[in-house]
Amino acid sequence: MVIQILSSPPPEPEETATQLEQAIREGLPGAEAAVRAISPGHFEVEVVSGVFEGLSRVKQQQAVYATIKHLMAGDSAPVHAIDRMVTRTP
Repeated sequence: MVIQILSSPPPEPEETATQLEQAIREGLPGAEAAVRAISPGHFEVEVVSGVFEGLSRVKQQQAVYATIKHLMAGDSAPVHAIDRMVTRTP
């Protein structure tokens, strides 16, 4: 068994939701992003972007994940799961 001791408390879910929205908007210029915290580490994401035009749903979601991967990396990542993701074109 491995025990991990965190040096600081995890960020509040609402703070992480704001970070997610910002990362998505920076990674997909012109995108509209709405993120809702479900519980600590779990979120629902809705993104509308012209970048998605002509892409499959999987490719659209991969594009979103590419913008937030830094928030999901490591053992103490603030994002554990995107429980629901909706992607659409404008």
